[in-house]
Amino acid sequence: MAHPPEALAPSSPRTLRAAEIAAEINAGLQSLAVQDTPSIRTIRQAWSRTLRQESGQFVLTVAMALRRRYGYRFVPYELVANHPGAYRRLTKARLEALGSGLDSWSAVDTFARTLAGPAWRDGLADDALILKWTSSPDRWWRRAALVSTVALNVRSKGGQGDVRRTLRICRLLVDDHDELVEKALSWALRELIVHDRQAVDTFLEANDARLGPRVRREVRSKMETGLKTPRPAAHR
Repeated sequence: MAHPPEALAPSSPRTLRAAEIAAEINAGLQSLAVQDTPSIRTIRQAWSRTLRQESGQFVLTVAMALRRRYGYRFVPYELVANHPGAYRRLTKARLEALGSGLDSWSAVDTFARTLAGPAWRDGLADDALILKWTSSPDRWWRRAALVSTVALNVRSKGGQGDVRRTLRICRLLVDDHDELVEKALSWALRELIVHDRQAVDTFLEANDARLGPRVRREVRSKMETGLKTPRPAAHR
């Protein structure tokens, strides 16, 4: 999938300053004795405070420098998500630029849960963008389409429940038996149960012959036990 480049002026003093900040963030991340999420997030939070008064465009420029020059995802995605001005400036082109090079389940899930899904939920990205990803030859973009539905439905993250859009994406990928896409399909359906159990049950029945065993098993288990995988019974 080709992704349109961001229009950034390399000779702009502000762009150069953004590149310098990205280099400082990189140096801080590289200096961490332990590369775990809490440690990395501590650095991101400090920079979010530092950049709070900067424009949304400037923060996006820093984020793109971190993504392109250093290969980071978690930090630039969270910088944008936690800066209202930067977040509101997300567009289809910017989302795809920030998501470029997806190559693992963790990269996809960080992108879709932090930026793409919320942007879709909040009207910054339209249905057409997510629908386009469902037909990508790249498994990671197809997974991104499904994981993006999670933001529509997780209440703790602002999801209000969106049966129509969630099931539309699920229907388009019901025949995709790539393991990581199937796992995302199961996830998408499980998150929808709390909002409309009957709609999920109907979807399972209508697509029983097409769904992979994993999807049927995990979603049914969630509906019946509240768990994706029931705990084994204790030996007596």
